[in-house]
Amino acid sequence: MVRTRHNINPSFDDPESFVLDVKAGVIRANVGDISNFLNAIGGAKSPLKNMTLSGDGNQIKLDGTLHKIISLPVELIGTIAAAPDNIIQIHVTKLSVLKIPLKGLFGGFHISISDLLPHSLPGVQISGNEISFDTQKLLPAPHIRGQLTSVRIVNPDLEEVYGNAEHAVEHVEQWRNFLKLSGGTLDFGKLTMHHVDLIMIDISNDGWFDLDLAHYQEQLVNGYTRMTPQAGLQIFMPDLDELPHIKTNQNISMEWLKHRNVAPPPDITSK
Repeated sequence: MVRTRHNINPSFDDPESFVLDVKAGVIRANVGDISNFLNAIGGAKSPLKNMTLSGDGNQIKLDGTLHKIISLPVELIGTIAAAPDNIIQIHVTKLSVLKIPLKGLFGGFHISISDLLPHSLPGVQISGNEISFDTQKLLPAPHIRGQLTSVRIVNPDLEEVYGNAEHAVEHVEQWRNFLKLSGGTLDFGKLTMHHVDLIMIDISNDGWFDLDLAHYQEQLVNGYTRMTPQAGLQIFMPDLDELPHIKTNQNISMEWLKHRNVAPPPDITSK
């Protein structure tokens, strides 16, 4: 976790304040979430609307609606792979309009791959049948650095492998998910931790740690914390999708603090 500005601490509340420098690891992003993100960042500038991603392994498919005189359903099929400098590359093998291969339609519609995406989109380059995505420019912070060695669709996610991590991941599949930070200084909420000794532990029973920096405080509120003998902090937290839909007020009243012999509130002791 590397600070981006010399005089500002990395902070969970400011994703622009740090980058994640990954030596070896596997990161997944939901394919549906990526579709929503592409639709959002394209906005009014994108010729291709209602984009939907799908695929399996190194095969990827993009469906959408192209407005060119009339609205046309478009299907793009290609192979996805990692390229140097952390670039995700799609080699387009088939482009269809109205389910008809575009080779027979170029004369009538004059559609190419470059017509499908806005030219001003940061981090996206199109050259012939190749579409390149620079994730550090395209995706929101926190940005990820490292040697991207593999990328593929593992439904329902897009999986990115950094370094020589695949064997290591198989080694630790029986472990509970956690994120351990040590050394340096870190801000989160109203707290600043020096000589950081912090471990965030996933208390959900699925395969991945769903830590969402935009909502991490909600995850903390619905988990529990524990100090270690070394003055470190352990935070046990649920996945974002397991948070209760009704936000409850879990403040401890001053009235209870005045009566040392009264039992703590049930919502505190139940955790």
